[in-house]
Amino acid sequence: MAHRSRLAGFIIDCETGEIDQAARFWGGALGLAPGEVEDDEGALYVSLPDHPTHLYVAVQKVDHPSRVHLDIETDDLDAEAARLEKLGAKKLKFVKRWWVMEAPTGHRFCVVKMHRPDKGPAPNVWE
Repeated sequence: MAHRSRLAGFIIDCETGEIDQAARFWGGALGLAPGEVEDDEGALYVSLPDHPTHLYVAVQKVDHPSRVHLDIETDDLDAEAARLEKLGAKKLKFVKRWWVMEAPTGHRFCVVKMHRPDKGPAPNVWE
């Protein structure tokens, strides 16, 4: 059965005690006004909404070294993770509602549920 996926956006992982300060910096750097702190089952985020391409950009408080990771959104998490494994990626762990994966290049990324399929570019369709 076919499924769809596309780039959802970028998450700026910050190993910091002050997520508000990190969001103010990155919001200012990118010209995006920070939203409110969101607590998603213990994961703290501040979205930087209104990106003109409809990409999701957010600052996330993490307990690992700071980095940027991307999210791929899909209407079928397991099918997309399997497709990416065939390309050489590895599943690292399932967290709450998404897969944390690692590319053959060592880059970490997440496969997440598609939230707004009607916004942004049309998703790719995979058979």
